[in-house]
Amino acid sequence: MHITKFTSLLLLGLLCLACSGKRPATAPVATATSAAISAVFCADSAMAMVREQCAFGPRVPGTKAHDDCARWIQGRLQTTGAQTALQTGIVTAFNGTRLNITNITASLRPQAEQRILLLAHYDCRPWADNDPDPANHKKPVMGANDGASGVAVMLELARVLSEVELPVGVDLLFVDAEDYGDTGDDTSWALGTQYWVDSELAKNYKPMHAILLDMVGATAARFGYEYFSLQHAPATAAAVWDAAAASGYASYFSREPTGAVTDDHVVLCRAGIPCIDIIDLRSGGFFPQWHTTADTEQVIDPATLKAVGQTLITFISSLGQ
Repeated sequence: MHITKFTSLLLLGLLCLACSGKRPATAPVATATSAAISAVFCADSAMAMVREQCAFGPRVPGTKAHDDCARWIQGRLQTTGAQTALQTGIVTAFNGTRLNITNITASLRPQAEQRILLLAHYDCRPWADNDPDPANHKKPVMGANDGASGVAVMLELARVLSEVELPVGVDLLFVDAEDYGDTGDDTSWALGTQYWVDSELAKNYKPMHAILLDMVGATAARFGYEYFSLQHAPATAAAVWDAAAASGYASYFSREPTGAVTDDHVVLCRAGIPCIDIIDLRSGGFFPQWHTTADTEQVIDPATLKAVGQTLITFISSLGQ
């Protein structure tokens, strides 16, 4: 993903929204089931899954580490009893490289008509092109935060939610080839998600809510209202941020608008699936180790993983009536 440049008019609009104190209308909230309310997100479990992903090495498409991680994710999902499937295909990167990709899907309570979608990318950027040392620019990124954190939160959610009575169906999508893009070319990012929305899997798929998790584990993370999220799914954003406040994590989830990010959620929004992006965006930039060789497990704070995971449990608990 990368930060999309704003025009001055768009920036002015965001500043006016922030200064007015207004926020999007909250989506309808229903009484949760007692089983869902009692579900507890385990930060230690999520942290262990970050480490397990990093142990494979950088999960760059076309490498053994990438393929091993994809099988590991599917195996983890199968232990929860979720209905899982693989979507394989070939995409062409901006530089002409042909990439064999694998998107991984899982469904909890697959028979439910009302559904929500959670997604994260599991691949790593092939080049640490934001590294302060030019000698590292051709080295791959480990992606502990930029990739592994979102995957870990979703896998722990799958484990926890599989043990309770869910008010809605929950679909999990682990997408490939998100981070193989070229700065300045918005269409070169999120190739796995582009492949998914163009397939029969996405045809007539209309979840109640769609939520992307990206870079959700770093120390001092700050999740603000991302621009495209507010444009396409303001009620979902408001409801998730309300859930954060109800869970005691308002300090992580700021209601101030942030910049615009080219990420998987933009692809979904353009395909008619309104989606928000829970993403760590600070003062116009990402966390300090973004797209560097320093994006290792040392940047991850289990408390941040907990804040995001427990917030989503509270949010899911509010649905269904």
